[in-house]
Amino acid sequence: MLTLTNEMMRAIIMDHYSNPINKHQPPKDGYEKVHMHSDNCIDDIDTFLLVENGVVVDACFDGVACAISTSSTDIMCDLLKGKEVSQAKYIIEQYHHMIHEEEFDESVLEESLAFINTSKQAARIRCATIGWNAADEILKDK
Repeated sequence: MLTLTNEMMRAIIMDHYSNPINKHQPPKDGYEKVHMHSDNCIDDIDTFLLVENGVVVDACFDGVACAISTSSTDIMCDLLKGKEVSQAKYIIEQYHHMIHEEEFDESVLEESLAFINTSKQAARIRCATIGWNAADEILKDK
């Protein structure tokens, strides 16, 4: 397993929070959107996926969100882009396994491993999964 120090995890999270490259409205029509919000946090985001010929061509999100939600969703967008739908579903599934302290395949999670300790702060689980849940909803019937 890749060993990330607490400082490395914090740096990854803060970088994606301060400079989220995937936080914007879709540049064109054709994206599917799911809106998610949290009653316990400021999180109120739209997640957008463009799926063509069984591949997640693009992913982005927009709205207001805390550092955990913003960074986890930004990382998720990076991970899903260019993946076949089945691969994208697998990545989402493995992320959820990690968040809930279940056995998971770390080889597909890359920077999202920064959220491995999220379960230690139960109130942050919703924040860390809000964008992932939206993407899962978009992909469920594909």
